[in-house]
Amino acid sequence: MNLVLFISVLIVSFIVVRIGAIAFQLTGLEWSLAKFQALSCFTATGFTTKEAELITAVPQRRRIASILIVLGHAGLVTMIATFANSLRPSKIPFLSDFLSFSLMPWINLTIIVVAIYIIYKIFTNSKFARRLTDALRKRMVKREIIKSVSFEELAIATGGYGVSKVAAGSGGNILEKTLSDSQLRKHGINVLAIVRGGETIPNPSADTRIIAGDELVCFGKLEDIRKQLCLT
Repeated sequence: MNLVLFISVLIVSFIVVRIGAIAFQLTGLEWSLAKFQALSCFTATGFTTKEAELITAVPQRRRIASILIVLGHAGLVTMIATFANSLRPSKIPFLSDFLSFSLMPWINLTIIVVAIYIIYKIFTNSKFARRLTDALRKRMVKREIIKSVSFEELAIATGGYGVSKVAAGSGGNILEKTLSDSQLRKHGINVLAIVRGGETIPNPSADTRIIAGDELVCFGKLEDIRKQLCLT
């Protein structure tokens, strides 16, 4: 029973971390960063100061992180307890008649090691991970568990500054305006590039007009970017 519970908790832990990563991505984090932050929260390790600002600056992300931390601690305690109990000598129906009583802990340990390896290989398989991620994302979006946003926070510097990619049609009064007329620079927001129709316009000039479908790669205070482009 303890062995089955340990394996079950391990599988659920992988799924919870994946759900957490998807939730972070839906709030605007870049995917690789979202995966790292979900794993960091769940295991309470590797949570760097700069990247922590991406989580603590947004209330929705703080709630996601809090849930992951609580579930992570609960899962860790459960796995430690079930792992310890699995290594205690115990009689198993049917098998006890054929195997030595002292061999059972070693058999259980072998099963645990093999199970961890198999589960890890399954969840890190690119095809399986992609299908699982797509299925979970569709369900989360359909049920509106996390409201998706049309921007991505790509990098962060000290003081809350960072680089974001923002869909121009997501809000604000910038459509059909030039970068100069949008007055983004007035609010400390610099447009580094515009992604239009799959092509990138680097370092756009002040008279470049913003049209529907454009994605703006901006640098500035992330809070100001969300505020000025109506993303909060």
